[in-house]
Amino acid sequence: MYNPRMNAYGKDSLRSELSAADPHRIIQMLMQGALDRLAKAKGQIERRDLAGKSETITRASAIIMSLSASLDMDVGGEVAQNLASLYDYMNNRLQDANVTLDTKAIDEVSFLLSEIKEAWDQIRPVALSNDAEPLRIGA
Repeated sequence: MYNPRMNAYGKDSLRSELSAADPHRIIQMLMQGALDRLAKAKGQIERRDLAGKSETITRASAIIMSLSASLDMDVGGEVAQNLASLYDYMNNRLQDANVTLDTKAIDEVSFLLSEIKEAWDQIRPVALSNDAEPLRIGA
């Protein structure tokens, strides 16, 4: 059952984690948030919860747009441009899924975003072990 106090606690916990997070961690959190919403949307489609599905896909899409907006095209060059194109593709697939109730489109976006997140998760340990400057490519 829905508990407003637990929801408020979760939001406070998220705000606290965000306020202490570095940019790399914030990108990780955004990616995980999108993946969580994609899984939820797939379940909503399977249960025919159309109103919930629409809201959840819209939120996942907004997160992906935020990831795209975080890209630094000057520093990231071709990698950032390719990511921007991939994020656009993902959003197009999500819009298709929203209209056609296509769980395969959601699976595809989840797979693509998981691959990006896995690579992003590996950047931080490598950068820290090399005592490198903080990365500014964006995700």
